[in-house]
Amino acid sequence: MPNKKTLASMIAVLAVICGFLTATPAFAASKEKVLYSFKANGADGRTPMASLILDAAGNLYGTTAAGGANNMGTVFELKQGTWAEEVLYTFTGGVDGGSPAAALIFDSSGNLYGTTVFGGAKGGYGTVFELTPGAGGAWTETVLHSFSDNHTDGYYPFAGVIFDPAGNLYGATSGGGIYGNTGTVFQLTPGAGGWAETLLYGFEGHDGSQPYGSLILDTAGNLYGTTSMGGHKPCCDAGTAFELTPGAGGWTETLLYSFERGDFNNGDEPYAGLIFDASGNLYGTTSEGGAYPKPCGGAGCGTVFRLTPRAGGGWKQTEIHSFGHGTDGLIPEANLIFGASGNLYGTTTMGGAYKNSCGANCGTVFQLTPAAGGTWTEKVLHSFGKGKDGASPYAGLILDAAGNLYGTTSAGGADNSGTVFEITP
Repeated sequence: MPNKKTLASMIAVLAVICGFLTATPAFAASKEKVLYSFKANGADGRTPMASLILDAAGNLYGTTAAGGANNMGTVFELKQGTWAEEVLYTFTGGVDGGSPAAALIFDSSGNLYGTTVFGGAKGGYGTVFELTPGAGGAWTETVLHSFSDNHTDGYYPFAGVIFDPAGNLYGATSGGGIYGNTGTVFQLTPGAGGWAETLLYGFEGHDGSQPYGSLILDTAGNLYGTTSMGGHKPCCDAGTAFELTPGAGGWTETLLYSFERGDFNNGDEPYAGLIFDASGNLYGTTSEGGAYPKPCGGAGCGTVFRLTPRAGGGWKQTEIHSFGHGTDGLIPEANLIFGASGNLYGTTTMGGAYKNSCGANCGTVFQLTPAAGGTWTEKVLHSFGKGKDGASPYAGLILDAAGNLYGTTSAGGADNSGTVFEITP
């Protein structure tokens, strides 16, 4: 099964990823606070890989890809202030799904929606689910769709789902589709008999393959996203950024950019989704490529890029940061967010000030600030791996109204099972 390069193997590896720490230079006092460390027994969840969400009261909600009573993951809530954890749902890995790896979303009634990579009623290829709050604090799960191992349905949804204004859900699967194991974009429409799935697009390879990041919608109803592989460059299979446009005859894909493997200027293999700025530019990350080779060998440590629409059509790609220079982080696999002042915030899964024998290790939280002349300046807000502050953040960040950042690490913490953290400006 794919991870953002293989979830199953990563869950095992993350337990020891910070076991090679060596002496490191002094590092400035961190503004990070661990709000919750998942426990060694895993009953409360283990290995959170997804971003968090906030409700109006400031409570945090998230998922873990493992742990729980059946070791198939959980949905949890952290109560604002005390940050006490409550497990809202424990997956069985059966028809209800298993191993959620994406962030949740709320509807206007307070119901939660998400995806699981495994489980479901059609052979264990993943689900889209809804959690509904009830009396006494109990939550009831309803599977809205079970994916299957056929060539039209799609399977293994690592990406979360999003709503359109009409209440339809949209998402992507990393595998399946009409052209083989290349992935799909799908829509779920609510109706009297449940939710009906419509395949909007099946990737062919030259137009992209294996989307892992969640989609976004513009005001005209067009969908945007990335694929981690595929594309039409001569050195292909390095990923794409794409747009899907609805029309009378269905949805039409437009490739906004094809990444090229080993491209030391523009990066390759984007695992995260895209975000818009106020001017209509798109921003994202690539997990490889860029100006600096990986410490253990390999083509580049990843980038942050911008896509700008051209006046005559098409999009221009610009790399605004290459990772791997000093202790600025390695291998970003999460989506970015904007702060109120126009800064970008994100995480890297490895790198930072605390290194292992490979020169990589435990990850960072970073800020990119726009400067004169179109340049951007990076600042590492926190390097993981010192003490029990967490390690290997695969998830992106969220901001509260006061400007505090919240996120998860998939490893580290008091019992090396992952954390929820806050960084205060």
